[in-house]
Amino acid sequence: MSKADTPGPAVILLSGGLDSMVTAAIARERGHALHVLTIDYGQRHVRELESARGIAARLGVTRHVELPLDLRRFGGSALTDDIDVPKTGVAGGDIPVTYVPARNLVFLALTTAFAETAASRDIFIGVNALDYSGYPDCRPEFIASFAETARLGTKQGIEGAPFAIHAPLQHMTKADIARECHRLGLDPAWSWSCYDPTATGLACGACDSCRLRRKGFAEAGLVDTTPYSKDAPELTE
Repeated sequence: MSKADTPGPAVILLSGGLDSMVTAAIARERGHALHVLTIDYGQRHVRELESARGIAARLGVTRHVELPLDLRRFGGSALTDDIDVPKTGVAGGDIPVTYVPARNLVFLALTTAFAETAASRDIFIGVNALDYSGYPDCRPEFIASFAETARLGTKQGIEGAPFAIHAPLQHMTKADIARECHRLGLDPAWSWSCYDPTATGLACGACDSCRLRRKGFAEAGLVDTTPYSKDAPELTE
């Protein structure tokens, strides 16, 4: 690959979860130097911040920014307010109370600002619209719309160097994502997905995020090395 063909730096929105870890590794595999942004938004599963730091170190990122943004001041979500995290299974239809209002809209705006200061035209986000909880800001139409907003609302965009918003997991099932994790040589336990960890620091195994993750690894025939609570329910869906 010539110097002219070498990919430029990429900015990755790295939560510390499985999807963002796999997404960052895909960006690295494509030859990008990684600049990663992690948002400390007051989430009850703050354990994912520790995972994000570990993932960043293991992937050899160029720069890792951990940005405080206390969305607990707004509330409105089981992840940022005194609302119980549902543990009865992933239901279709209604958007669950674990939805954080406009989270990816806010986070992508911050990621775009970071990308513009990092001389990057490539932004990676680990959203998925197949095996997910139904959040509106994970859908392909939102990602496409945001890319146009970023083009219109930034100096870089109006000067002819628009951002490409990459969502490589967008149309994958959780089983597909588990297989990608394995193919890329990543240890699932480096990441953290549980919304409501136990007092002893184990993944609950019952929240939507745990259920989707466990189901994906089971369907892929792969071992999820994440430590789960002994009280985690049997997978029946």
